[in-house]
Amino acid sequence: MIATPKLSVVIPVYNEEAGLAELFARLYPALDKLGCDFEIIFVNDGSMDRSAALLREQFQTRPDVTRVVLFNGNYGQHMAIMAGFERCRGERIVTLDADLQNPPEEIGNLMLEMDKGFDYVGSIRRKRQDMAWRRWASKAMNRTRERLTHIKMTDQGCMLRAYSRDIIDAINQSREVSTYIPALAYSFSHNPTEIEVEHEERSAGESKYSLYKLIRLNFDLVTGFSTVPLQVFSLIGFAISLFSIVFVIYLGIRRLIVGPEAEGLFTLFGIAFFLIGVTLFGIGLLGEYVGRIYQQVRERPRYLIQAVLEKTE
Repeated sequence: MIATPKLSVVIPVYNEEAGLAELFARLYPALDKLGCDFEIIFVNDGSMDRSAALLREQFQTRPDVTRVVLFNGNYGQHMAIMAGFERCRGERIVTLDADLQNPPEEIGNLMLEMDKGFDYVGSIRRKRQDMAWRRWASKAMNRTRERLTHIKMTDQGCMLRAYSRDIIDAINQSREVSTYIPALAYSFSHNPTEIEVEHEERSAGESKYSLYKLIRLNFDLVTGFSTVPLQVFSLIGFAISLFSIVFVIYLGIRRLIVGPEAEGLFTLFGIAFFLIGVTLFGIGLLGEYVGRIYQQVRERPRYLIQAVLEKTE
């Protein structure tokens, strides 16, 4: 294998048995047409189907450009990408999902943008082929994320992205346990850009991102790149404290003037429940940050590798 290929393509794989054959049939010809040296790094993220066996067969078919990293369990898409980043050797690195919703034929367009001097090329899905609730949730989370972190990614859910070697080296030096790779790369970039790419319906298998996972991903994104939520909650707590003081003074004066009343009991219950709800939300928010600290200080391995398939000569 070439020591320093022009391009490395990192592809996380999790239970993609049904679609891998089509991925291979389209990916390799698309990269061969680029006319540059390349390598493809598949990272099997603890698949429960025959994905690992199919990746092994593909390695045997094209060992000159194929490398396979096999995890011993399921560690998540971003950990799989990190494993690929730590082993890739290319001058430019592209990440691609295995589900073919982002066509591998678009990789050439990302390379053309990098030829113009950009060090980070994001992508925006043209005519996105997803369910309506996923599109709506994605837009809402994009707007929230940009306001909180000032990281401008039009379509944060699109994994088809290109990075320069310098950015990948910086990411590899970061030892964060939980992070959102596109946002981290954006923070290291000095000349980023975005282009529109095609988006296709998933031809086989099913999406690995549930609504819960999407929410968790955005919690990692927001808490990993901003302390604004804590600051906002502090301001809310300060405002509620002032309101509570004024309200208590008002109730005290009213009791002196009007006398004891029972009619306001449910109002007090309503206010108490509201304050309890705000308090519980704040505790949960603090828990997110404390949880990140807890994960970090344990210093456990982010993932464990069962085997690596690559040509050694």
